[in-house]
Amino acid sequence: MNLHPKKLFPEIDNYELLNHQVVTKRDLLNFGNALLHEIQSGKAAPEQPAQWLKSSEVRKLLKISPGTLQNLRINGTLNFNRIGGIMYYKYEDLRKLLEK
Repeated sequence: MNLHPKKLFPEIDNYELLNHQVVTKRDLLNFGNALLHEIQSGKAAPEQPAQWLKSSEVRKLLKISPGTLQNLRINGTLNFNRIGGIMYYKYEDLRKLLEK
């Protein structure tokens, strides 16, 4: 486990020296640009959807009511797995259903 987070400005080793320095508009602009670059580089890869979705997530994705989702389960249109009292649906099955 890394106890030291990645430094945004690794060239600054002694933060005590910063207590007596003036911050200019250019400094703030550079900081904002560096921060924006750091955020954007962290989101370079497209986010993969979860492999298994709960009923509420499926209803939101398909924009359907609980009753419609129940009908899809009953008539075998949509496969599901029940673990405990929670029903899970494969994202891949939903994608195939939407392609039909």
